[in-house]
Amino acid sequence: MVKEIEAAGFPVVHVCTITPISMTVGANRIVPAIAIPHPLGDPALTKDEEYKLRYHLVEKALKALETEVQEQTVFED
Repeated sequence: MVKEIEAAGFPVVHVCTITPISMTVGANRIVPAIAIPHPLGDPALTKDEEYKLRYHLVEKALKALETEVQEQTVFED
């Protein structure tokens, strides 16, 4: 699905916990998530800490969206 949306001219960021799978399906912009049961958070954190974590992930995904890529790119910290 990611490749089809990109082919239509819309940049896509694939936020995922297992980056090799994203590479296999052909996602161009990949942002690693936290963990399989909680990809966009961590229930062990306080409310404020989790907010900061989620904010950082969204910020990273937005930066990936605005970055031109020619090949598959994993946006690490």
